Amino acid sequence: VGCDRSRNLVDICGEKHFQAFVCDALSVPIRSSSCDACISVAVIHHFSTAERRLATIRELARLLRPGGTALIYVWAMEQEYKNQKSKYLKEKNGSKNKDKEMNTGTAQRPLNDQGPDNSSQDPAWSDQLLNDFKDESCGAKPVAEFRLPVHTNRTSFHSQDLLVPWHLKGGTKKKEENVDTVLVPSGSKGLQELSPVFHRYYHVFCEGELEAVCRSLDCVRVQKSYYDQGNWCVILEKL
Repeated sequence: VGCDRSRNLVDICGEKHFQAFVCDALSVPIRSSSCDACISVAVIHHFSTAERRLATIRELARLLRPGGTALIYVWAMEQEYKNQKSKYLKEKNGSKNKDKEMNTGTAQRPLNDQGPDNSSQDPAWSDQLLNDFKDESCGAKPVAEFRLPVHTNRTSFHSQDLLVPWHLKGGTKKKEENVDTVLVPSGSKGLQELSPVFHRYYHVFCEGELEAVCRSLDCVRVQKSYYDQGNWCVILEKL
């Protein structure tokens, strides 16, 4: 059973005869301790506060039966790890998927090839965790005046909190839409047309950050933590 915030994506699943429904990752309408396994790919990095990211993982844990497992993928700050560039960086030039930019909304490497906050969490701990990981250890630059930097697609990250351009190809801009526009190539004749550009919020995770958040929950244990093509990944077990 799948779920997503986007009604359009859920409708596509229905057309393909998959079971899916619209919901919020912070409040999933499924009975507690009823799932053998849960997968969260390219979701948690879209939450803009440490409290919400923690609450999302706690909600995953709630769904799992004792002994059940969860797999989590989030974008990594480190797009070059152990002297190896991620697939995301490698596709900067010469990729036939280059024009798609960030339109897929999934993790940089698919697995087959990404309600209210809980009152029981500790805001002070979450704030401290956020501060700990905003130091210079992962090369993040502080965000001044609450203005988030706009990321250049297929390049390394220079901030943990940023906006990633989403180029809407072939769409028409409505009058009420407050979006930027950009000139993009159209066809082999080199013609150009205006295409709306939306900006999606991302919090990219530094090494050890996702694992640290997971270890703060006493209802799960971390089975495995690893790096995979520009993503930090954790496998959890429900205690």
